[in-house]
Amino acid sequence: MTLVVAINGSPRIEKGCTQWVLAPFLEGIAESWAEVELVYASRLKIKPCNCGTMHCWSSELGVCCHDDDMTGLIARLKQAGILVLATPVYIPLPGHMQNLLNRLCPLIMPRLATRGGRTRAELNQANLRQLVLVASSGWWEVENTATVQRIAEELALDMGIAYAGALLRPHADYMRQSGQFTADGAAVQAAARLAGRELIQSGAMQPKTLAQVSRPLIGREEWLAQNSL
Repeated sequence: MTLVVAINGSPRIEKGCTQWVLAPFLEGIAESWAEVELVYASRLKIKPCNCGTMHCWSSELGVCCHDDDMTGLIARLKQAGILVLATPVYIPLPGHMQNLLNRLCPLIMPRLATRGGRTRAELNQANLRQLVLVASSGWWEVENTATVQRIAEELALDMGIAYAGALLRPHADYMRQSGQFTADGAAVQAAARLAGRELIQSGAMQPKTLAQVSRPLIGREEWLAQNSL
């Protein structure tokens, strides 16, 4: 059974817009007989990566100089087949999420190779095969998720694993109205659930499914009129 570890970096935890897309996505994964573990970055007590000597590479390969909540997470990630990074778009990431990503260094070993004209490393005794991004944004344009997409893509390349794609939800707050999901919001969640099933059952999420997750829920001019100061 495939283990999928999802990390939600939203400071709002279960109440954030990111969870509105992540939860049905993980439900679709679980419905396909994969094991799912969900971690909230802001609930972890982890120190910042501040060991300038690269202890996890030069002194004890794969062992961080800090022993905190990240130690157990790294152990689970080594057993996982799929890593899901879920985050709202800040500038570019919430602080807890950025801190956590920096602490993933023990997963990577300094066995360097040139791939695509860039120097890359590879995983350190881990089973990870794929990385998926779930990103929510308050901006109207889906293009405003581009920076977090690049971060996820670069991390996958540095680990030497496949970037399986992204569930991107612009103007995510329009999925709900008066505390309830709208018909459009429910349709986005249905597409996210389907993407989870596709990932496990066929190993890939279909572009048309991801497009349904990202589709506009309101016209740009109307959105600007409602959100301009």
